[in-house]
Amino acid sequence: MKILITGAAGMLAAEVIPALLKAEHNLVQTDINRRLPDIEALDVSDAATVLERVLRAEPDYIFHLAAETNVDLCEKEPDHAFKVNAEGTENIVKACKASGAGLVYISTGNVFNGEKKTPFIESDVMGGCVNIYGRSKLRGEEAVVGVLTRYFIIRAGWMVGGWELDKKFVYKIIQQLKNGKKELIAVSDKVGTPTFTRDFAANLINVVSSKKYGLYHMANKGTCSRYDMAVKIVEYMGLAGKVKVDPVDSSRFPLPAPRPYSEMLENRNLELMGLNNMPHWEESLRIYIEENRNKK
Repeated sequence: MKILITGAAGMLAAEVIPALLKAEHNLVQTDINRRLPDIEALDVSDAATVLERVLRAEPDYIFHLAAETNVDLCEKEPDHAFKVNAEGTENIVKACKASGAGLVYISTGNVFNGEKKTPFIESDVMGGCVNIYGRSKLRGEEAVVGVLTRYFIIRAGWMVGGWELDKKFVYKIIQQLKNGKKELIAVSDKVGTPTFTRDFAANLINVVSSKKYGLYHMANKGTCSRYDMAVKIVEYMGLAGKVKVDPVDSSRFPLPAPRPYSEMLENRNLELMGLNNMPHWEESLRIYIEENRNKK
């Protein structure tokens, strides 16, 4: 297949692109950030340019990975968030409609209100998002469903991957451990479902190849808090019993954007379709640390 990818310079694309190339798909890689020589410049918020490039490429699918995923930046700059995540997706949807391409749109558990005590499933009511990021991504989902029939909306949980491209929770905890820290603190009153980019990329290929269009949650199995993850990171770094991890309330880390109590996801539709090949988050975390722990 010929696939046009937006957000090709991002953390998720760093795993999706190799998986697609291994499957011998023909790729057109685009991003506003030309981090690598194979990437063409494309701003998804520029409707005319998006339409021209898609019509010229004539792709079978667009994998729309481009997004503003910095939750706090979205809160501080809502116009930017909606320009990229909502209007940018609307532009991609229009280009799909004009070209006949199918769409793969990556979304988030933030489209829910975060109040449920058990993992969210695809049929749960959306809305009531606690932050601008969630609202902007929900607008993107609505744009897809309102126009297209050949689409996959794939919601991910707490994304982990890319190491030096990510530098988020897992990376920061490991750097603290490498620097000899003997006591860590991590938030215990917010829960979610880790989603490792390599697992996500591998299973994404299977889902798209099935041509079973629709809405899917695709997170690793199991749920946890950041505290739970920190405890496992210490264990997998071989420091259990040598480093103390203290659970703390999220009020210890005031941030511009509110976070929901829960971003837990259950891959209900993948299970029903026989496509839930996502491993448990603990096993994927162990592998991720083993592969990257000696990097900077």
